[in-house]
Amino acid sequence: MFHLRISSSTDWLNAVMGDFDTFLVDHAACERKASATGMAFVVRYPDRLDLVDAMIGFAREELEHYHRVIQEIIRRGLTLGPDTKDVYIEGLLEFIRKPSDERFLDRLLVPAVAEARGTERFGLIANALPPGELADFYSDLTESEARHHGLFLSFAHRYFPKTVVRDRLSLLLDHEAQILQALPIRAALH
Repeated sequence: MFHLRISSSTDWLNAVMGDFDTFLVDHAACERKASATGMAFVVRYPDRLDLVDAMIGFAREELEHYHRVIQEIIRRGLTLGPDTKDVYIEGLLEFIRKPSDERFLDRLLVPAVAEARGTERFGLIANALPPGELADFYSDLTESEARHHGLFLSFAHRYFPKTVVRDRLSLLLDHEAQILQALPIRAALH
């Protein structure tokens, strides 16, 4: 496991709690895209069966989260909007190098960092919500994101030397902190 360079701001949490309906719609899109990320690993790396098996499980779990958020959206009478770019994720993806082996490592580390940020932010939300089903759901999400963060990191360590992973991850964490600081404060996961 690793530690993020900076914490999410209180202003971000206040924005989310002040417009939770908007946050839910964004959250749903993030869960759907995370599921697609897992399936992208299945398609890109079919020769790595241990990774394929793990990514199928990851994609299914993220799809289940998406379904749960959709159920809350329906319960509230909200609708989904058109898909939009996630500036945070786009910024992380810019970090991915082109050469094959380096690209594979970066493709493992980027979701590890994104899931670590999700762990932190869902934990903040779980603690800010009143006790009940929704707070419990976000608490469960916090645990799930932590597992996912560890999953991607464990595969990076499985396929690459520890020092290579450590050095590249350090650069990515610096990059992630810069992205986070530049993001506008809004009712969105990122």
